[in-house]
Amino acid sequence: MPSPIQSWLEPADTFVHRHIGPDDADVAEMLRAVRAASLEELIEQTVPSSIRLRRPLDLPPAKTEHELLEAAHEIASKNEVWRSFLGMGYSDCVTPPVILRNVLENPGWYTQYTPYQAEISQGRLEALLNYQTLVTDLTALPIANASLLDEATAAAEAMHMMESFRAADDRRAILISDGCHPQTIEVLRTRAAAHRIEIVVADVARAIEGDSPSKSKYFGVLLQYPATDGAAKDWRAVIARAHEQGAMVAVACDLLALALLIPPGELGADIAVGSAQRFGVPLGYGGPHAAFFACKAEHVRKLPGRVIGVSVDAHGKPALRMALQTREQHIRREKATSNVCTAQALLAIAASMYAVYHGPGGVRRIAERVHGLAATFAHGVRKLGLRVAHERFFDTVRVEGEPARIAAALQAARARKINLRRIDETSIGVALDETCGPAEVDALLALFRGSGPAAEGCETLAGEAAPALAGLERTSAYLTHPVFNTHHSETEMLRYMRSLEARDLSLAHSMIPLGSCTMKLNATAEMIPVTWARFGRIHPFAPIEQAQGYQTIVKQLEAMLAEITGFPAISLQPNSGAAGELAGLLVIRKHHESRGDGKRDVCLIPASAHGTNPASAAMAGMRVVVVACDEKGYVDLEDLEAKAKAHAEDLAALMVTYPSTYGVFEEEIERICSIVHMYGGQVYLDGANLNAQVGLCRPADVGADVCHVNLHKTFCIPHGGGGPGMGPIGVAQHLARFLPGHPVVPVGGDQTIGPISAAPFGSASILLISWAYIAMMGPAGLKRASEVAILSANYVAERLHAHFPVFYRGKRGRVAHECILDTRSVKRTAGIEAEDIAKRLMDFGFHAPTMSFPIAGTLMVEPTESEPLGELDRFCDAMIAIRDEIRAVEEGRASRDDNPLKHAPHTSDAIAAEAWPHPYSRQQAAFPLPWVRAWKFWPFVGRINNAYGDRNLVCTCPPVEAYAD
Repeated sequence: MPSPIQSWLEPADTFVHRHIGPDDADVAEMLRAVRAASLEELIEQTVPSSIRLRRPLDLPPAKTEHELLEAAHEIASKNEVWRSFLGMGYSDCVTPPVILRNVLENPGWYTQYTPYQAEISQGRLEALLNYQTLVTDLTALPIANASLLDEATAAAEAMHMMESFRAADDRRAILISDGCHPQTIEVLRTRAAAHRIEIVVADVARAIEGDSPSKSKYFGVLLQYPATDGAAKDWRAVIARAHEQGAMVAVACDLLALALLIPPGELGADIAVGSAQRFGVPLGYGGPHAAFFACKAEHVRKLPGRVIGVSVDAHGKPALRMALQTREQHIRREKATSNVCTAQALLAIAASMYAVYHGPGGVRRIAERVHGLAATFAHGVRKLGLRVAHERFFDTVRVEGEPARIAAALQAARARKINLRRIDETSIGVALDETCGPAEVDALLALFRGSGPAAEGCETLAGEAAPALAGLERTSAYLTHPVFNTHHSETEMLRYMRSLEARDLSLAHSMIPLGSCTMKLNATAEMIPVTWARFGRIHPFAPIEQAQGYQTIVKQLEAMLAEITGFPAISLQPNSGAAGELAGLLVIRKHHESRGDGKRDVCLIPASAHGTNPASAAMAGMRVVVVACDEKGYVDLEDLEAKAKAHAEDLAALMVTYPSTYGVFEEEIERICSIVHMYGGQVYLDGANLNAQVGLCRPADVGADVCHVNLHKTFCIPHGGGGPGMGPIGVAQHLARFLPGHPVVPVGGDQTIGPISAAPFGSASILLISWAYIAMMGPAGLKRASEVAILSANYVAERLHAHFPVFYRGKRGRVAHECILDTRSVKRTAGIEAEDIAKRLMDFGFHAPTMSFPIAGTLMVEPTESEPLGELDRFCDAMIAIRDEIRAVEEGRASRDDNPLKHAPHTSDAIAAEAWPHPYSRQQAAFPLPWVRAWKFWPFVGRINNAYGDRNLVCTCPPVEAYAD
């Protein structure tokens, strides 16, 4: 027995009790409801005994929130924030405090789910529509998506789009300008290899000059505008020539530069890609940032990612939704031309707010100031006797001189804690940004002065300098919509953002019980360090010695994930779950090729798999063969072995989700892995459902070779309304040498597949969140979280089974961390669809579970460990009340066509209208249970007409008149 003094030495408050919703009394009550004597007994009935981890995770003891933040401060102090003028697609910028506090640091914005339930997502949908309008206006192309991951992967998406449109002459090459950023070129090489696309990097104008349409081998051309070394070229003749030869043209461009430069659409480009990072999004050592992708209208059906469109609701009111969803990889599966799943919604929202706050005049003034400083610096450099390589540039100046003078300037820069880009022995790249002023120009010129006389000051030089955009000046207008011309005071901006926030349901309101998505607590203590300057202002290509704080986080998180998954080697580079899938499959392909077995290209995927699995396999250049599942949801072992045997010569991999997509632990997972290994394949375990495994079992121990980890699910990075995410991969030792590399910062194995994202550590700043979560939970807390997640799912299944039967259970009658509710029978008996139930839940203040996946006509519920028993009961009470409303229809007590489910959700406008045309009461419509009245969340629009939105596609801000009554 510990003495009283010993017990007092324990922390008074632990994070585990803040993260896990049910307390000990709640757990005991829930165990009684599911008829289990203990958590241990429940887990023994749920997780196959043969794969159980019978020891604690070897991780440091849990930290309190206070201890964690103290440790984070100490680690942050190891980062040195030098003035970086490196450019290469990344710029320091100013995040307006009103946006920082009220969007990036606000759980009302960062805890939202992807806006698949549009009626309760109108705020972020409007912000994303603003983003699309910002992009279409500045690029002068009519269609844009709601963001991609980063500039390099957006360029890769452009390559795949152009390949999909290639002529029937079987062209297999893409021409890439040698002025593209090095990370973009290498990401393109990584992605092209799997599709056997030839990459040609050259001076584009020279490369296509002598070609003719009959002999050209290029299906596409990628240009950089301005170039990585700053050169701003007039690409009109080159683009016209490429079109004559039957090639499409994509332009990777700087969004801020387009405030002054002729935009890509006016140059004749088919596609424009780039990053919106410098629109108020911190550097964060590489992310998360929002990329953009715009194109001509005729290409919209193959546009990757999400597109926000304007439709109408049931009352004729304008309403927003995700448009053209049948073109997304979830639907197209192995026929998809992209595997994009996670967008960067939160960062796109922040960038859109930056444009709203500054407006067209403010954006232009920022661009003019940046360009003016660059032009002034270039003028000063010339007066010092050095050469400026390009007459036309926006913000980046390439300075050329004798090797000794260049070396001296670099040495002087290091002494003054300034980062410059060394291009070669005789040239340096200097990129100015929004945070610069005359003092920075003076400091830069001093580096090049050497022992010579003092250089003239910025103020003097500015009076002599001239703009450096001759012939490329933009004359067309942009950001003309009222939304960009109204909210320029902080008061107006604050109210605008709050008005949008109020239209969205988030974890700040209620649980979001989405199966396969793990919408758990994103604790404040985990989030706080992300926006600290010592993490936010580090350039991703800063020398490693300046980022020792980040390196500490990287090493510790890699070790944590290695212990949790059982894999000895981890790559943190993939910046989404889909990117992790692609990286893991490319590692497997590289493994086979290294053994002279490159013909292996078949990927076996169970029929129950999420759409990203077959899409990722297709993007990895693999052929998909579907494996059947039996009536209980398990992989059909006979079908698996038959297909593995049939493809013994060309089997590359199996992709399997564990626990399965049907919400159960495969009892035969070890047998599944051994069958694949027997026939020469590797096992890719999709870690989407890792929330049921941590501390209980490990992917490597069941026989998997690769696993990606959704940090934005299991490890608490918030969904942010549809992103950011991170998808690190863990691999067995024999695959470690193939892990993703990078052309600028040395990472990965010695036989790397190449980079999978633009930055060496992906969206590095949000790695802090998962690091903090694991550190505060500790080994016992992580295991407890998995146990309670499983308990919560079984509790919901037990309470609802009599009303909506649970579709699949394990062999001992248990579900894993999620359960599938069968709602198909009520379609037959009452004409009620799963969608009707989803919309009616909004009237109770809940987001719907995952709808019609993995089985049409069902709802998949994942309550997570974070939700307290009271919230679980409220959700169950809502579902039971809805079942009673359906029963009223079945028994003839309510109309089959005019009932609360068919007209849900009910808006405040509808409830307050003078006329009420329904046979049920306003009270039943709006306040179906007594507790709803206490904290009512009103959907902003009624049920949205999806078909109308696709037939009448509008993807930019509509005129104000559209919102008039």
